[in-house]
Amino acid sequence: MTTRSASAPKLLLAFYGDDFTGSTDAMEALALSGLRTVLFLAPPKPELLRDRFADVRCIGVAGTSRAMSPAEMEDHLPPIFRALRSAGAPIVHYKVCSTFDSSATVGSIGRVIDIARREFTEGRVISLLAGAPPLRRYTVFGNHFAAAGDRVYRLDRHPTMSRHPITPMDEPDLRVHLARQTDASISLMSIVDLEGSAAEVDARYAAKLEDKPHVLFFDVLDDARLQTAGRLIWEQGARGQHFSVGSSGVEYALTAHWRASGMAEKGTASFGRLEPVRQLLVVSGSCSPVTAAQIEWASHKGFDCIRAPAQDFVNPGAAESARRALFERAMKSLSAGESPLIYSASGPDDPSIGATRNRMAEHGQQSIDTGKLLGQQLGRLTRELLAASGLRRVVIAGGDTSSFATQELGLYGLEMTAPAAPGSPLCRAYSEESRFDRLEIALKGGQMGQVDFFGRVRGAL
Repeated sequence: MTTRSASAPKLLLAFYGDDFTGSTDAMEALALSGLRTVLFLAPPKPELLRDRFADVRCIGVAGTSRAMSPAEMEDHLPPIFRALRSAGAPIVHYKVCSTFDSSATVGSIGRVIDIARREFTEGRVISLLAGAPPLRRYTVFGNHFAAAGDRVYRLDRHPTMSRHPITPMDEPDLRVHLARQTDASISLMSIVDLEGSAAEVDARYAAKLEDKPHVLFFDVLDDARLQTAGRLIWEQGARGQHFSVGSSGVEYALTAHWRASGMAEKGTASFGRLEPVRQLLVVSGSCSPVTAAQIEWASHKGFDCIRAPAQDFVNPGAAESARRALFERAMKSLSAGESPLIYSASGPDDPSIGATRNRMAEHGQQSIDTGKLLGQQLGRLTRELLAASGLRRVVIAGGDTSSFATQELGLYGLEMTAPAAPGSPLCRAYSEESRFDRLEIALKGGQMGQVDFFGRVRGAL
């Protein structure tokens, strides 16, 4: 049972995720600390929280802004921020990917900061934290590092992120990266600033704030500094509702402080084991090498891997027939007792990526819309397959794909039920449609999970 300080507000944190996989990552960090957290697909109305989720300590809203242009963000985010502000949590967090995927034209984190300064902060500093040691993401003197396999790479040398098809990361210093997206001033609490006694750290922190930066960026190298950053962010919330930007490292930092102060469970909350299912549906729009290796593993472990012709999804007429063919092929696989795995690409060098971009250009569409295109079509296919087969467990792989595909299922909320891989838990879905209510779903980002991830979610390991 969660320990609760007498001074702690009922709702500790409200967050918005710029894609669905990142949102479940944040939810997992909170749930593992014993804080009941529900992720909604739209800002929940007060009566829903009061009547169905009265004991929830943290809420999230899963979004799609990682795939938006700055103009789209200007339309989409202000009402979201106002809704989160009205929830009354001391901390409001804009959750981004732990590899900081963004550019000046797509998923601009800088534009988020500009909107928050105008709509939310009233001149107060914005906390920014990207590192997340539990996910092997680290920030040192402003430079960001992320693991791939057994190695940790500087972001501009990362085998996936340096070659991301939409937002390739060519600058490891996140202050420089952000300066391409916003004119906001950015100060840094480095690993050296976060070292020492609480009084020493507080003095350095106060000195940084005296210069009145718009954004204060935290290095994160280890658990000790993570907890210190969490304390400083929470203390800002105690002075008045505080806006933060960053990865699920924000949740890991806050929960580390809350555990230390008795506001959350010590250690890790227990969840039931992941019960096996005979068949699992997997759909993937990811082009990361991690997902490619997972698909290859699955092809030898009882999954029927079915390639989706992504380029055919561009034309509405061809999309319908392509989806129908995939539906029939997957249903045949299910009838044979297999687990269908439908994928659009196998790694960043898959020829289908270029073919889809070329087809989109022929139809006057931009390549930045690829995630939305794949997500919507694969989401409709997923809905049709689940309705026809009665399957109760599904995996959707790919950050943007998960964001748009989940919307096609008509869900309104998700809650963690069992760990599967760090950042990609198995969740219970909430829906007004009985056939999708309590559906078991795992959303997997491109970089998440071990090579046997799909087998783990099936529960066969």
